[in-house]
Amino acid sequence: MRNPLADKVVGIKPSGIRKFFDIASEMKDAISLGVGEPDFDTPWHIRDEGIYSLEQGRTIYTSNAGLKELRQEICTYLRRKQGVVYDPLKEVLLTVGGSEAIDVGMRAMVNPGDEVLIPQPSFVSYEPCAILAGATPVIIDLKAENEFRLTAEELEAAITDKTKILVLPFPNNPTGAIMEREDLEAIAEVIIKHDIFVMSDEIYSELTYKEKHISIVEIPGMRERTILINGFSKAYAMTGWRLGYACGPEEIIGQMIKIHQFAIMCAPTTSQYAAIEALKNGDEDIAEMRTAYNQRRRYLMNAFREMGLECFEPYGAFYVFPCIREFGMTSDEFATRFLEEEKVAVVPGTAFGDCGEGYLRISYAYSLEHLKTAIGRLERFVERLRAASKV
Repeated sequence: MRNPLADKVVGIKPSGIRKFFDIASEMKDAISLGVGEPDFDTPWHIRDEGIYSLEQGRTIYTSNAGLKELRQEICTYLRRKQGVVYDPLKEVLLTVGGSEAIDVGMRAMVNPGDEVLIPQPSFVSYEPCAILAGATPVIIDLKAENEFRLTAEELEAAITDKTKILVLPFPNNPTGAIMEREDLEAIAEVIIKHDIFVMSDEIYSELTYKEKHISIVEIPGMRERTILINGFSKAYAMTGWRLGYACGPEEIIGQMIKIHQFAIMCAPTTSQYAAIEALKNGDEDIAEMRTAYNQRRRYLMNAFREMGLECFEPYGAFYVFPCIREFGMTSDEFATRFLEEEKVAVVPGTAFGDCGEGYLRISYAYSLEHLKTAIGRLERFVERLRAASKV
């Protein structure tokens, strides 16, 4: 029988995030700090709107691009938050989570042989989506000494005459790094100089702890060459509702809608009605969750200092990225032993790119009580490793 599988699909590695979570789910008394899943329930007023839409029988397809009212609310939100104006009828697409927006955006924009620049460590979907779209992913290794920010020099060095898109994954998963205005202004000069496009994944834009999130679309000359991707999973604790969106130039969004039309039809109708309520009345919910995440972030940073574990201070998302190089193990070995010996699941840094070697991703989208128990086990594990190294 002939091979039924596509070579490029077979060649893609499975996500490294789920491996340890799946093992922990079958392990008695195990704690998982591995998945970026808010421990908050979707706020009741948002759930109520979804329930009400079902009670009213609003269970039909929406337009391919999504409910007009929701697209208008997204534009109002972005005008209020970023000061950028989009046309709700021509420049906004509702997708099945931000992940679908990444996928259809890549497929709409690249031709075979085009290069997509992907700073890493970063979210696991960018590289596979580029490959599936027929592009060549080009990795830019972010560095701890630069606070895991993308510098203009690193970007310039990676660009070739085949470069088409730069993925901009900030606030960053897994490092928690952010880009400030001066950082974005510096890379914008390079982007405009080389006439490339940007896919800016801003799913954690509401979860920043140093200052208000700045989007690259706010930088002069960048709105017209950027696809802005965001969604409702992280800010509103709506992961299972599977709703994201993309905003950008009409000529690009129009082609993304075409792919979405044939592959998906429309984003979930119930979720869209709930999202309207989230955008209209969800600011207080976000503030409450952000305060809780910040408390957890500060607790973890203090705990790492006390146990002498090196960790860059994150100012976005809900992850920390401690360095474990001192123990002489790979990230995978450390995470495996930690799970087996202390029953705590974390994610090896290499799940987010080869340059994540020597690091772990720990999510603080969990209760403070949960975190304290897990960190107690980590401290015990680290002390045991250090004692063994002295023998």
